[in-house]
Amino acid sequence: MMKQIILDAINENESIFKNISIYIGENPELGHEEFKACKILTDTLKEHQFAVETGICDLPTAFKATFDSGKIGPVIGFMAEYDALPELGHACGHNLIGTMGIAAGIGLSKVLSETGGKVIVYGTPAEETKGGKVTMAEAGIFEELDVAMMVHPLDNYLKSGDSLAMDAIQFEFFGKSAHAAASPHLGINALDAVLHTFNSINALRQHIKPDARIHGIITEGGKAANIVPDYAVAQFYVRAGKREDVNILVEKVKQCAEGAALQTGATVKSSFYEFSYDDMITNQTLSAVFTKQLISLGVEETDIHEQRDGSGSLDMGNVSQVVPSIHPYVKICNEAYACHTHEFREAAMTDQGRDAMILGAKSMALTGLEILTDKELLAAIKEEFQKNK
Repeated sequence: MMKQIILDAINENESIFKNISIYIGENPELGHEEFKACKILTDTLKEHQFAVETGICDLPTAFKATFDSGKIGPVIGFMAEYDALPELGHACGHNLIGTMGIAAGIGLSKVLSETGGKVIVYGTPAEETKGGKVTMAEAGIFEELDVAMMVHPLDNYLKSGDSLAMDAIQFEFFGKSAHAAASPHLGINALDAVLHTFNSINALRQHIKPDARIHGIITEGGKAANIVPDYAVAQFYVRAGKREDVNILVEKVKQCAEGAALQTGATVKSSFYEFSYDDMITNQTLSAVFTKQLISLGVEETDIHEQRDGSGSLDMGNVSQVVPSIHPYVKICNEAYACHTHEFREAAMTDQGRDAMILGAKSMALTGLEILTDKELLAAIKEEFQKNK
């Protein structure tokens, strides 16, 4: 039975997978610097006869690992993340996510001689910062896939849901310096333009959709209190439930900055200082299959919840725009620890966290098996994708 072959393969390598997650957790690396993580993940995939390409899309720590049956069939993609957070380390559990991706791929590869098709594991760096999947999606690397999956650790079981599209916009204001006491009338205050921008955006918030978010910081506000600032910088994240809403809202935010420049006499330059994230479009047909597999492996149906409100932004959203995708969550702790905290980092290094990682890998692999063996299911997944797109 192919299901048992997959489970046996993951069980036989369970200690290896758990040790990999520990190694990555103990050696945290920031985005685009994940050389140790990339090496141990790709070395393991090579040991299981995956053909590995590293440095894809001009990203030094990205990889693509393919197991090709040589027979026509669906192409299943698993996403691996493995970047850490500054100072906090793996406080988002990416040591589990990366290992989960390769474990699912290795498990599913063991039945491809019977099912046909391909399994591809993608190493996607810098999810926390520059969004490696954004670059990879723009390069068209995911377009050969029939489905894409990844699983994230959390303090609960959540079905795949939505995420917010996001643009990161920066405003540089240029004024004219002057002595703030002796000749302030000769200056043009760039910091005032920043403050007016914040005030205008605060007024704009009354007129945005409930799912929209605008939050920002001042990164440059002047050099000394007795000098009129001739240069000031503000950065904002602009988010909304859909990409088209972000596009509209960004234009309004730009108008706030342009108005502030006009009020103060400064000039303004706007730019996008990080990659843009698209909203996550969960394929509900695919999600239902994954949920079914979780239940078949012992998770109570009543313990699997719909995704809560207030989600952030994911570069998996960019993947979901080009291929049917899911991004569910598995429970790694009994306490309500938030991601990006010391407590969550520790939870991602526990036996409970590693057991959840194995559960997620098995559920993804078994989901892949259903797609490989059920043409009607794959047709339904694709039909939903086209309708949503």
